[in-house]
Amino acid sequence: MTQASPAATATATSDAQLAGDDRTINVLIRTFIGVAVVGWGASMLLTAIHFWVLPLPDGAQPQGAIEVITSPWAYVGPIPLATIGAAYYVLMIAAGATWLHTKDARLERALLPLTSLGVLSSAGFVYLQLVPIGAICPFCMMSAAATTTLLLLEIIVRTRGGASAAPRVDAVRVWPATFFATMAMTLLVLWGLPQLPLPGN
Repeated sequence: MTQASPAATATATSDAQLAGDDRTINVLIRTFIGVAVVGWGASMLLTAIHFWVLPLPDGAQPQGAIEVITSPWAYVGPIPLATIGAAYYVLMIAAGATWLHTKDARLERALLPLTSLGVLSSAGFVYLQLVPIGAICPFCMMSAAATTTLLLLEIIVRTRGGASAAPRVDAVRVWPATFFATMAMTLLVLWGLPQLPLPGN
């Protein structure tokens, strides 16, 4: 039986180590997409409350999450912050799927300022909850955690050499799964909204 040469063995070991790194980077990007889907769910739930529950019935006293999302700081003009957040997460879901598929360096460079802006915006709204409003919205905090995690994942991928250090993932393995996950989260939100202890439920 022919034995592999030391050079071939070393090459195979190196290739195996590289493949491990590649898998890790792609797992990180898939996690990025998953976290963005969770952020989408939290923002969509709050958006649904804005459009389907508010205004509150006469005599209802807003507390907790309702107190937060009915505060003056919860809107940019007539647009709820939650709706802006939902649009942000749709962008992150699409960017993550494109990133996994193409490994485009331009997209990777664009993600850092976008995710940084998301974290800064979330930090500002967490401050508003803790100080001027004096109430906590769990779904807003979930969104803040999601934006922070997106930034951390993006930084970790960069420190490991960037997405280009991993092989591209075929589009037919990326987009259907991403679409299914997003639609499943949307259906979960629509199912969960009537289950929440909201005024009028």
